[in-house]
Amino acid sequence: MASVELHGVPPDVLEKIRALEEELNEGDITQQGFEKKKAKLLAPYLTISDGTGSLGSNSSGRSSSPQPPAYVEHDSHQHHVESHARSAMVQAALERNRHEHGPELQPMSFRRNTGGLVPLLSVSPSPSSEALSQESRGSSFGGGGGSGSLTHGVAPPTAPKPRRAPARPQNVEGMTGGGGGPGAAKGGVSHKIQQLLNTLKRPKKNRRPIEEYFRDEDIAEARPAEDPSAPRPVGPTMQPVSGVPLESRQDWHRNLEAAIQHHSSTLGKHPAISVVDSHGKASVACTYSKLALRSQKVAHFLLNKLGGGKQIQPGDRVALVFRNDEAATFASAFWGCLYAAIIPVAIHPPLSRDDPGGQQIGFLLNSLGVTVAITSDTTVKSLPKEEGKDFIIHFKGWPRLTWFSIDHLPKPSRDFTPPPRPSPDTTAYIEFTTAKDGSALGVTVTRGALLTHCRSLTTACQYKEGEVVVCTEDPKRSIGLWHGIMAAAYNGLHVVFVPPTVMATLPTVWLHMITKQKATSVISSSHSISACISLSQHKEMRDLKLDNVRMILLDDGVNPWSLASSDMFFEAFTVKGLNREALCPCAGSPETLTLSLRRPSPNTPSGRGVMSISGLSYGVVRVEEPGSITSLTLQDVGLVMPGARVAVIKINGLPYLCKTDEVGEICVQTTAAGSTYWGLQGKSTNTFKVDPIDENDRIIQGGYVRSGLLGFVGEGGLLFVCGNMNGLIQIGNRRHNTEDLIATVMAVEPHGFIYKGRIAIFSVTVLKEERVVVVAEQKPNCTDEVAFTWMNSVVPAAESIHGIYLYGIVLVGHGKLPKYPDGTVHVQDTRAKFMEGSLHPVNLLMCPYQCINNLPVPKSPPPNISGAAQIIGDLVTGRTNQAVAAPLSGGGSDETDGPSFDFLSDALQWRAVNRADDILYTQVDSRGHTVKSITTLQLHKKAERIGACLIEKAKLNSGDHAALVYSPSLELIAAIYGCLYVGVVPVVVKPPAPSNLSGSLPAMKLTVELSNARAILTAHNLAKILKSKEASQVIDVKSLPNILETDELPKKKLDKFYKPPTPELIAYLDFAVSTTGVLSGVKITHAAVLSMCRAHRYCSELYPSRDIALCLDPYSGLGLVLWCFSGVYAGHTTVLINPYDLEVNPMLWLTVLSSGKIRDTYCSYSVVDLCMRELGNSIESLQSKNINLSSLRSCVIVSEERPRTQLITSFSTLFGIVGLPSRAVSAAFGCRVNPMICFQGPRQPESSSVYVDSRALRLDRMVVLEKGAPYSMCLTESAKIVNGCQIVIVNPETKTPCAHTEIGEIWVSCIHNGIGYYGLKDSVNDSLTQEHFKATLVGGIDMTATYARTGYLGFMMPSASRDEAHDAVNNLFVIGSVDESLTVRGYRYHPVDLEATVIRCHKNIINGVVFTSNKLLVVVAELNGDENEALDLVPVITTSLLEEHQVVAGIVVVADPGTIPINSRGEKQRIHLRDTFLADEMDPIYVAYNL
Repeated sequence: MASVELHGVPPDVLEKIRALEEELNEGDITQQGFEKKKAKLLAPYLTISDGTGSLGSNSSGRSSSPQPPAYVEHDSHQHHVESHARSAMVQAALERNRHEHGPELQPMSFRRNTGGLVPLLSVSPSPSSEALSQESRGSSFGGGGGSGSLTHGVAPPTAPKPRRAPARPQNVEGMTGGGGGPGAAKGGVSHKIQQLLNTLKRPKKNRRPIEEYFRDEDIAEARPAEDPSAPRPVGPTMQPVSGVPLESRQDWHRNLEAAIQHHSSTLGKHPAISVVDSHGKASVACTYSKLALRSQKVAHFLLNKLGGGKQIQPGDRVALVFRNDEAATFASAFWGCLYAAIIPVAIHPPLSRDDPGGQQIGFLLNSLGVTVAITSDTTVKSLPKEEGKDFIIHFKGWPRLTWFSIDHLPKPSRDFTPPPRPSPDTTAYIEFTTAKDGSALGVTVTRGALLTHCRSLTTACQYKEGEVVVCTEDPKRSIGLWHGIMAAAYNGLHVVFVPPTVMATLPTVWLHMITKQKATSVISSSHSISACISLSQHKEMRDLKLDNVRMILLDDGVNPWSLASSDMFFEAFTVKGLNREALCPCAGSPETLTLSLRRPSPNTPSGRGVMSISGLSYGVVRVEEPGSITSLTLQDVGLVMPGARVAVIKINGLPYLCKTDEVGEICVQTTAAGSTYWGLQGKSTNTFKVDPIDENDRIIQGGYVRSGLLGFVGEGGLLFVCGNMNGLIQIGNRRHNTEDLIATVMAVEPHGFIYKGRIAIFSVTVLKEERVVVVAEQKPNCTDEVAFTWMNSVVPAAESIHGIYLYGIVLVGHGKLPKYPDGTVHVQDTRAKFMEGSLHPVNLLMCPYQCINNLPVPKSPPPNISGAAQIIGDLVTGRTNQAVAAPLSGGGSDETDGPSFDFLSDALQWRAVNRADDILYTQVDSRGHTVKSITTLQLHKKAERIGACLIEKAKLNSGDHAALVYSPSLELIAAIYGCLYVGVVPVVVKPPAPSNLSGSLPAMKLTVELSNARAILTAHNLAKILKSKEASQVIDVKSLPNILETDELPKKKLDKFYKPPTPELIAYLDFAVSTTGVLSGVKITHAAVLSMCRAHRYCSELYPSRDIALCLDPYSGLGLVLWCFSGVYAGHTTVLINPYDLEVNPMLWLTVLSSGKIRDTYCSYSVVDLCMRELGNSIESLQSKNINLSSLRSCVIVSEERPRTQLITSFSTLFGIVGLPSRAVSAAFGCRVNPMICFQGPRQPESSSVYVDSRALRLDRMVVLEKGAPYSMCLTESAKIVNGCQIVIVNPETKTPCAHTEIGEIWVSCIHNGIGYYGLKDSVNDSLTQEHFKATLVGGIDMTATYARTGYLGFMMPSASRDEAHDAVNNLFVIGSVDESLTVRGYRYHPVDLEATVIRCHKNIINGVVFTSNKLLVVVAELNGDENEALDLVPVITTSLLEEHQVVAGIVVVADPGTIPINSRGEKQRIHLRDTFLADEMDPIYVAYNL
């Protein structure tokens, strides 16, 4: 272990360093110059050595003459003063870490500006040959990996630029990307990802063996493994230690009220309380006679003159709300309550409606039944008021309080007598305190305990009547209340209060008060004394005299790091007459009151010990070598208070007594302690009625009280405190004190980068273990480079010194940390804001790979089941993962208005002759008005003209391909039938968007090229765009085939209509982008088209008089079938709604449904989502416009994905208010190989839902759970299987049928399957066609049947309903795409589940996408908020994915709304987004590389 020692640093060198620091504070020298000069001055005295500090056996570790720290950093807001020796130790540890691993380039953060993404840092730790953690277990990316100690970690992105106006871009159809090698340039995203992988490959110290990783079902019961090398206590059991007996004196006052009355008569005009103002002048606030009179006024007022309809009886509780500079008024109110036998509860005045911790205080006041608040005029003026009004606002979570000022109270009447004095065991007052989780607690202190405590303090502190005491602490709580108010009134002291507001501007004023007032005692803290050290040589300190000070009581002596400030303060002011014995640390808590105190006497024993931080983390006292980087010097906090008895018990489990060299919780047995937590009986019993157990299992009676302080008893009965329970963080078997961690963090260079008193360290529970988070305030004008350098140094410093890996480091702006009204950091509120994502960091670094080491590992996969065994198992259980739907009736038996048709062209020709005037299609505009309708005859004639144009102008023959580039319109339908009339194969292509030619034109051109189209049919407006100059700048327009405009064609009839020789010929090519990002076409035959139309008509019961409405894209899949073919086949009227018009008029779709009384409608998820988003808050507006959806019997959402259960349920519930039937909404399922596999008809049973185990899904298993069970996830059936389809669930790797509890790939055998791919290379076409469209089973009953592989995973479940043949029906549940699923540590995750977690974790995330790149999970989240809130998303996303799915987010990208490309069906184009990100073309707001 490396250690640093400073040998014999001369005083003149220390003085030079102090002078340098003053130059730095005044701006005369830069930070870098300061560090260089300081290092040069200390270099001759600095020694770095390697070795392990010796561990003592069972010594208390006291040292009689410890070496004082060489140098201390000073700051006016400092709470934890750290020496330069400590800083040198930390830097030595970092230097050794650098030496072991060496420098290496690491992923750099991104800054978005007008020039693109700008890298900031380039320093990181070295790589290692060891593979990524857990990669050996088949990980797709390093889910639980981590690196060792880092000198420089990964640099997160920088502070974002001002928010630009978000614009919702048009839907983007993805296309194959990555051309040119994404991120090929040095410094690109791909290069940075590889650098991050190299960092994560480094070995991590102190990791558990792989065998000890928790399995999925065991993670909740996981317990850290026992460390065989951990030190263990070896000393004998420490018996309780008693203080000196509390003597009974004749001059003791019988109670506090009697003491005040006595002093009012003997010291009537003697000052009781003085307060120092902002000019440093002390004015007498009240004498003892005034204090007694004012107290009686308050008592009389509370009992008789309260007014406002309020009546208070003895025993009621009231709130005392006073500022810290109103000590005299508060004292009058406090003693007045005691006179009236009313219980006071002192709290800080809230600064705003949403003060940190304000709700918890409100909860306490509610539980106490407080309805009256006593305050002063000054406090009332400072409280926030209602806007435009003169009364105090109602604070969030608080009860309705009536506020009363006691500044101008009348004298009590002569006949006023206080109520009878309550018994000693009744409650005197309630002191507010906070639990570790931030909840507010009220500690009740009885009158007997108050009196005993005052007597105990009098004995220990040797107070004398008339003595002057200077107090810098809050008079309403803790040591300020106990000494400055209670003990002072009991002993007749004159207390000079120095408010914190005065201390902030005049840090040495309390020292001047000692001289002016000839004070002999001081109530202060290390914070106050440290602020004066650097000012000890100033000229205004020349007349300072401290030789009369006998006691400086240090409130935070329990802070181990206050020792440095004590030593430095003594060294600085010993020339002013200060005695070392005057520095008296003490310990106490609201539960135990004062626990121990170093007596202000020259003969009082004191002790120090250099302890091992590592040993203390294991709860063991071990001696460490002075100067070691893992050493901690402790000072005692004095002897046990008179009349008290102290025991040290184990922290966890039963309250067994600790051994002499063991750290435990300090408990005290005394009558001068709190009695209960108000209203919390169970918690009170555990805290205030503890009976320790000795080594022989004998219970030590007496009722001890837990102090919440951690420590041990040294030689001579000296008490040592090394932490507290609220600041304890347990990592594995080790417990770390936040004060120790803060000291280490503050010692990391560069110094002066963060405020030393504005730092919070806490733990968050992730995967059942505590993880450490550091939050600090960054000083203004600090560069991001400095911030990242500092954060990247903190990570290895914490690992090297404390052996822990930080979960996250967060830097917030100046003044942004939540604070109490007195200015101290509110740790619990900081933690809550971190967890909910509302801290608004300016910089952060998350380290999940490094910190998380208990990710679950999968079980060994079960052996494959043979085909024969599968058949037997299905027969025995009566369940199967196969389904055969009833065949569709053929011929004309299913037709009601015409003969059977072999081809759709025949259907149109027949209808043109026999039903010429029937309206087939009606198109509406964005206002809902009908702009165009077309009858069967008009459609037939228009198709004839287009067919003639193809033959005469384009010179196409039957079998040639033509690209149809139209907007969603009637012209598209006519063009398709024109192609069918002449035997040309139509290819429907989405037209280019005029606003995005650079993105949409290449996609259109690629489709035309891959389809081998010999002509392009389009409308005049689109042809103009294709031939424009702007288009020629994007693509080579001359390379396009002949462009034909079909708007105004001459009337012409065809000589003959083409009739295919067989229905198995290609009818059209269905081009779309697959889930893998590949653009290709699927060949759809005439028989398949006719089969889908027949199935649609059968399911939906369609006939010529029926009207349906379509609001989806007509360019591929089932949308193309519904737009162009189904209406001609069944003869019904189809109302066409352009889905892009909904962006202009969100009510368009619902308006058309209501006004036309439509019975059946078909849409996409994007339409449903838009209605929810835009109309969710406009239901009343819809009702006012008479929107009524009660006539709707079916609303089918066309999709190629798992049904979105939550969206469907929310849509049905929300628009049920305007009449939407609850069972009308369903989701159809189709895919590339078969557009129509599942379809819900109005007569069919409602789609069923099932709750399954989400953990089992990761292992491709289906386990049914009850609703609400842990890990349960709701899945909805993908409608009903279309008649004529045979479904089988198959293992995609072995091609064997799956058992009924297995999840496998959905294979379908159906007449309307596609017959192959088109648009790929011939060899690829043939191989993929054979694999995807002509697959056969390896096992099972029928191994000769051919199936089409959908590429989607799912399972079957038997339904309660039966088909027309009364056979059992299996329901199909789709899980997700095989190609899009993510394999992590052997588990299969589906993006939709991870994305749902991402979207749900923060209110400002409106959309999210996940994908993998080079074994790292990349999360892209769209931010709906200001850019300064972008960094809030990173911690909540990282934590949510770990908690819900046990996966690590390697890269978190925060982007603008609309960044995620979505196709016309509302489906996310993940592959397209991945290619955009890797090619550095995304322009994100923030990119965080998690370490």
